[in-house]
Amino acid sequence: MGNRFTEKEVCIVCHAKYCFNCVRRAMGAMPEGRKCVTCIGLGIDESNRRSLAKCSRMLKRVLTDSELKHVMSDEMSCRANQMPSRLIAVNGKPLNEDELFMLQNCPHPPKKLKPGDYWYDKVAGYWGKVGEKPCHIISPDMKIGGSNIKKEASNGDTEICINNREITKTELMMLKMVGVHCEGKPHFWVNPDGTYLEEGQNRVLGNIWHKKRAKLACAMFSLPLPPTSSAVEPNVEPISNKKKLNKLLLVGNDTCGATTVYKQARSLYGIPFSEDDRERMKFIIQTNLYAYLAMVLEEHERFEEEMNNNHYSDQTGDEITAITVSSISPRLKHFADWLLKEKEDGNLKIFPASSRENAQTVADLWRVPAIQDTYKLLRDTLPRNAVYFLERILEVSRSEYEPSDMDILQAEGLSSMEGLSCVDFSFPSNTQEVSLDTDDQHDPNMKLNPRRLGENWKWLEMFEDADLVIFCVSLTDYGEYMEDGDGVLVNKMIANKQLFERMVTHPSLANKRFLLVLTKFDLLQEKIEEVPLRICEWFKDFNPLISQNQTSRHNPPMAQRAFHYVGYQFKRLYDSLVGPLSMRGRTFRPKLFVSQVSLESDTVDNAMKYAREILKWHVEETSMIQETSTTSIDASLSS
Repeated sequence: MGNRFTEKEVCIVCHAKYCFNCVRRAMGAMPEGRKCVTCIGLGIDESNRRSLAKCSRMLKRVLTDSELKHVMSDEMSCRANQMPSRLIAVNGKPLNEDELFMLQNCPHPPKKLKPGDYWYDKVAGYWGKVGEKPCHIISPDMKIGGSNIKKEASNGDTEICINNREITKTELMMLKMVGVHCEGKPHFWVNPDGTYLEEGQNRVLGNIWHKKRAKLACAMFSLPLPPTSSAVEPNVEPISNKKKLNKLLLVGNDTCGATTVYKQARSLYGIPFSEDDRERMKFIIQTNLYAYLAMVLEEHERFEEEMNNNHYSDQTGDEITAITVSSISPRLKHFADWLLKEKEDGNLKIFPASSRENAQTVADLWRVPAIQDTYKLLRDTLPRNAVYFLERILEVSRSEYEPSDMDILQAEGLSSMEGLSCVDFSFPSNTQEVSLDTDDQHDPNMKLNPRRLGENWKWLEMFEDADLVIFCVSLTDYGEYMEDGDGVLVNKMIANKQLFERMVTHPSLANKRFLLVLTKFDLLQEKIEEVPLRICEWFKDFNPLISQNQTSRHNPPMAQRAFHYVGYQFKRLYDSLVGPLSMRGRTFRPKLFVSQVSLESDTVDNAMKYAREILKWHVEETSMIQETSTTSIDASLSS
């Protein structure tokens, strides 16, 4: 498509060209970078190697910033795009894959490695192209390529040797400038740390790199300087695989969903709860169960009272009659009255302890037709987790009951178990992997309830070493209310906003990255149809355009629009609270990242992987700024 003047993207394997309208269809998701779908898995054309990870202007228009970052990263790092080992020869011998891997991942590898023949001084680490002077000093003592360096490797003609290689005239001038005596055409033995001695002698004559003019001489004659630690032993472990501990702080108001994210993370990454934890969870779940049962009993009592007072219309009379006709035995009536009284007094915690005695009574009470009829009328108005446990009341009320993983996820009130919870988990080495390996990167996930932070949040200083703050907000809070510390009724979303402002501006969390996790998206899909988002004062401007064509792909569901709007509002708030940051003379503005979570484990998994990507981007951004700063300093010094 297009003419010869149309800007096109080129396949790095077969050189096929695609215009703006065709590139997505021809290259798909680009798992290995800019390749045709049919070229995936094939090696690239070596003439395109220097253009790897250098995106075109057209690709910037086709992909989003995050997609572009991923595509360029995959293009550079995927196995199929790596240089074939056979194209690199060292000391007269082509490398195999293991040797190339060792060379590229040593502490001080050669920069911008290209196909060609190279010589390598394994003693001192000098590295250069065959027939040329050294261009790098890399890690010494690596067993790669040919075993011995040839005397004529660098095409020197000075009759002076360093580690059996005849040096070039440029190197000789550098040695003379720093004060190394070269009369008599000696043969030197140079060690990785720069110390040198004549062959056959056991007396160190000096250290080349300690000479006053060493740096000046190398700069003048375009010769390499040693890395900061040239004597470091080679390490074949890839730098990307070295473990780095990251700390994630998970925080939010009550019922924000942070506890569910925390529990899902433990389940996803194979971290079981201890026996003590499960016992406490069992106690809380059974306490909640009696609270749910009391809700049904209260409604049943109300039905009876209104029936006795003839407050029901003829239309509902048949239903209420069906509820009251079935009487409750005196034994069960006594238990029901006792349960309601203890709930009123706030003493429901006494029931789980006597579950062995009460289990049969609860089962008998639940089977009463009047209670079942009340539950059926009430079911649609009960919270989802209440319905979940009431449907299994016969099992959960037993003393032998053991909470399942799904029970733990569905349970509410588990955030009250501890003010602070911490768990170590591992991220997969590849974001597309599902299984986790214990050798991968470990991260502690800390869940914190803000109410446990003490007066003026004095305990927040404990978490100033956190790398990422994951702030959780329930999407359903916009239509719910709570009492603040002064007993004033406030919208929960406004309370979330106030907590977010305090967290972002707190000195202990200055310069921290923030990930906003909007939870309970599945519940929002149901609630948004009945309660408009504009009911919250902060969201009064929410007024999305709705297409007449309901099936149009440009007419997303209302819940999806609400999610984007809420995320946008928090981003605007974050931008107003956080100013530009300075690092090494460069200024940049941090941004708030947003993710969506529901009860499905996949959504939590995606959010945690997104957190890892944010941490990686932060490291890369910091490294880029540091490299740019170092380059600027070097340029100013050389000028």
